[in-house]
Amino acid sequence: MTVKTPVDLWFDPFCPFAWATSRWLLEVEKVRPIEPRWRLMSLHMLNEGKDVPADYLQRIARAHELVRVVAAAQQKYGDQVTGALYTELGTRLHNERRGKRLDLLRQTAEEALEAAGLDRKLADAMESEEYEDAIRASHDEGMALVGQEVGTPVIRVGSNAFFGPVITRIPRGEEAGRLWDGVLLVTAFEDFFELKRSRTREVRFD
Repeated sequence: MTVKTPVDLWFDPFCPFAWATSRWLLEVEKVRPIEPRWRLMSLHMLNEGKDVPADYLQRIARAHELVRVVAAAQQKYGDQVTGALYTELGTRLHNERRGKRLDLLRQTAEEALEAAGLDRKLADAMESEEYEDAIRASHDEGMALVGQEVGTPVIRVGSNAFFGPVITRIPRGEEAGRLWDGVLLVTAFEDFFELKRSRTREVRFD
């Protein structure tokens, strides 16, 4: 029996780049012995006190309501439901492009919960601060691995943790595996810190 390597990914459901990376990890799982595990972070918490545009702050404050829903589901059912709920939320927010419609957040949460086989009343958590401590603990754990100057996704493999990769297309099959191999190769070097180029393409999820 092949032993799978746990791979933790910290995500905010609202982030399209975390969504693309998460779907890539599911592709990697098909061709490499890894086990994705889904961890919460919050763009709202990440940007507290930072000089960012007011309209963006407003959007991520509302998006934080969905982080609360995931935290509520984790508390009621256990962490094992996180992946399915994230899939249902992300499909609606990103593939169906509802992320631009803040007026549909409640409907999106209820539909995602039901589709994941969970109690749709957990959408009430959107308006509750009951889960803030749990969210912050998960958020802080992920950020402590990579620093406060990055965002989501954050990935941890054993003692190796990094922000990204930021991708605008989801690799499939062996292409996904090769990208995984390369990411591990460079990030495992303890004195490696940064590779970057200007992003010239919009993210897509096909």
